[in-house]
Amino acid sequence: MDVLIIIYVRTQIKFLFRHVSASRKRDGGQPLIGGDVASQGTGFVQGGTMTRSISAIVERLRQRIVPAMAGGFVMLGIGWAGLWGASFGASPGDMIDLKGRTLIFDEEFDRLSVSPHGPDTVWSAHTPWGGDFGDAGFRDKEPGLPFSVRDGILRIEMRKAADGKWQSGLLSSSPGYGRGFTAPYGYFEMRARLPAGDGVWPAFWLDELTPAGSGKHSLEVDIIEHYGRFPAAYNTTVTEWNPKNSHENHSQMHIQPVPSGSLSQAFHTYGAEVTPQWVIFYFDRREIWRTPAPSRPLGGLDVLVDLGLGGGWPIDKAPSPAIMEVDYIRVYQSRKAP
Repeated sequence: MDVLIIIYVRTQIKFLFRHVSASRKRDGGQPLIGGDVASQGTGFVQGGTMTRSISAIVERLRQRIVPAMAGGFVMLGIGWAGLWGASFGASPGDMIDLKGRTLIFDEEFDRLSVSPHGPDTVWSAHTPWGGDFGDAGFRDKEPGLPFSVRDGILRIEMRKAADGKWQSGLLSSSPGYGRGFTAPYGYFEMRARLPAGDGVWPAFWLDELTPAGSGKHSLEVDIIEHYGRFPAAYNTTVTEWNPKNSHENHSQMHIQPVPSGSLSQAFHTYGAEVTPQWVIFYFDRREIWRTPAPSRPLGGLDVLVDLGLGGGWPIDKAPSPAIMEVDYIRVYQSRKAP
């Protein structure tokens, strides 16, 4: 139940920071940070770091939602003003067949090509809209931190610095609309071993990029979000963002059970096939869930991987360092219609 509450809170924070901050930056000002966001009346930020006060928000939401729950916690996923649909577990589905599929993006991490904001590298170290999220700042690459490559494995390292601030890493395949690598459809896959521990928040996700100021809807596909506090599950989510009216944002979520601790004990593959009809999720290349895709044609999907911190959960017991290992990230071209 707690994980559903925090995903809802996180969605609202991400919408506010992503769209309000990005529009402020496009208008010639600085992105919203710290007290700027707090001054908008969100109560989500203090001290210049996103999600500092989320624990209190979660508790208030829990107090309001739990007494109203009459149908078990599955109903919680569809109880927030129609914003959420949820599924929990599923019988394993078919294995994906990649025979004959063309690789259009193949990052094996034999070396790492990254810069703060591109444009002449494979990866950018920041989001296309220029904002961080969670309790760790995403830093530029320095010798050994937060990225390193060893034997074809990318290591994203998160640690607490001497000044008490947390730092970690994010990679984005596009520094902004019309630049870098994006693909509207295809099969997107990462093979990775995740860190264990309270507070860790690794993710592999896709974000539809739209022209600045266009007001167009955009799609976010969270192929995996894993909250270290819950070692026996991870989340997949599809969110349709409306930049003009946050009340019309719509998400569908699935919680995938796994053997406790297994995601940090071995490498696994996490994938999503995005088609004009469906978004289909895979774990170790076996289908676990699908949900309808938006009826509109999609724009290019940016590929992102990050090791976040907190996500609304306490970070006082978070391990330092924590390391996310990524073997590869691949994108296969959409399957041709027969």
